[in-house]
Amino acid sequence: MKTYPPTIYFKTLFLIAFTCLSLCVKAQNKLNVAIVGLNHDHIYLIMSSYQRGEVNILGIAEANPELVDRFKKRYKLADSLFYPDLTSLLKRKKPDVVLAYNAISDHLAVVEASAPLGISVMVEKPLAMTVKQAQKMAELAKKYKIHLLTNYETTWYPSNQEAYLDIKEKGSVGPIRKMIVHDGHQGPKEIGVSKEFLSWLTDPKKNGGGALVDFGCYGANLMTWLMDGKAPISVSAITHQIKKDVYPNVDDDATILLEYADATGIIEASWNWPFSIKDLEVFGKTGYIQAVNEQNLRTKISGKPEYSIYKAKPLTPAYANHLGYLAAVLKNEIQPVNDLSSLENNLIVVKILEAAKISAKTGKKVMIK
Repeated sequence: MKTYPPTIYFKTLFLIAFTCLSLCVKAQNKLNVAIVGLNHDHIYLIMSSYQRGEVNILGIAEANPELVDRFKKRYKLADSLFYPDLTSLLKRKKPDVVLAYNAISDHLAVVEASAPLGISVMVEKPLAMTVKQAQKMAELAKKYKIHLLTNYETTWYPSNQEAYLDIKEKGSVGPIRKMIVHDGHQGPKEIGVSKEFLSWLTDPKKNGGGALVDFGCYGANLMTWLMDGKAPISVSAITHQIKKDVYPNVDDDATILLEYADATGIIEASWNWPFSIKDLEVFGKTGYIQAVNEQNLRTKISGKPEYSIYKAKPLTPAYANHLGYLAAVLKNEIQPVNDLSSLENNLIVVKILEAAKISAKTGKKVMIK
């Protein structure tokens, strides 16, 4: 039998111990989340994270038996993980945070159940369907000292984050004069969203509108961020029902104009684009920058003949996705004040969306108080 020097045994034992410790630390650092709702198709993102072992799901609140059965089979989930409602779940489990994947009209109820227990909440965009709902949610968050955050896909785009740093910290384009955001796709039915998602997304009582809400919120969110948390002076909007036979109850195309003291914001939200699009353009006094898509940027400086096209730098873990961000916020490593997920920003977003709906209906400019 071959023998080895003691140092090799010690090195081997050290490596085993270090590996075990690393795995334990990783497991302890994973967020413990409760999920409410399975009828928003963004749920598949968190389920993919769960399959990769990036998050612990303590429970799922969902009343639709068909959805429960579908997710049980697809992700091999135990019966014990499911609860008929969030109140029942929170009586048994104490998660770090509740993640809401349900209709916008149900977001208030999520906060009402979670806040008194001191549990923070992150909802999918937008924060609420009405200003009244948003204000009540904010009051609960303040009273019970919880974080109330909103998740947007575009928050985690390296291109948007780099564009912001270039504009705000480097001053690469000078003072902002005009912002344009295009968001949307060919339509939720056309791209094949789930029937449960489509059902509430096209219901004005559950979504608050169509494309105006679904995709108008992205532009309102980004522009509020770029304008340092300031609300616009006024909001004007035009909506269309281009596909009345497909979406008879809600708009499917919206253009929203935001008036600021020294800048203008134009939000183009639609379920009628020829392809999926999420981009941001900012014109400053001395230059231009465009976040073309998730990764790429295009810039042009006054006096230079050519555009510069380049790829954004990778983001740090705390800003690479909503789980990393949530973990940092809950550890007080990030103070979510006026950032894209913050309550302050998203209260303004809801004001903009509500004003846009009023403007589209009345044909008049709506002043923001």
